Amino acid sequence: MNKTFTANSLTVLLIALLFTACSSTPVEEETSDTTTIQESEVTTAVVEAPVQEEVMELEVLADTVFYFDFDKAVLRDESRVALMQHARSLKDSPRSIRLEGHADERGTREYNMALGERRANSVKEFLILEGVSSVLIEVVSYGEERAAAYGSNDESWAMNRRVELK
Repeated sequence: MNKTFTANSLTVLLIALLFTACSSTPVEEETSDTTTIQESEVTTAVVEAPVQEEVMELEVLADTVFYFDFDKAVLRDESRVALMQHARSLKDSPRSIRLEGHADERGTREYNMALGERRANSVKEFLILEGVSSVLIEVVSYGEERAAAYGSNDESWAMNRRVELK
């Protein structure tokens, strides 16, 4: 009984210490330097806003899914055009992206995983050649595991042979 009382007291004490350590009161400094910095930050934000909107427009206009021919990892011409827009956007405002490679259901799982990776790497290589930093690009292959379309026909297979930019 004495041990449970001590354990409960200790628990309550630790929780109280946790809340006390996490609380803080805001400190307001009223110096002219602080006001000047805040004004310059507001000015900077206003100047950068149109650039960010332009980048967002490019992303909306450019495709984010790139399709491939059967058993190929070669970019199509229409994919290259969209990837050039993405490369321009990524150079203007760098951010991390993930390229997810996919394959249709034909072939073994191991083969399709490797094919999905080759496809994603071909997109990555194109972006790097366009000036995007390789550090920003992550490549993942799902093979046949995340189908975009279900069915064993040409239309479904064509939809599943893809790389998605996320």
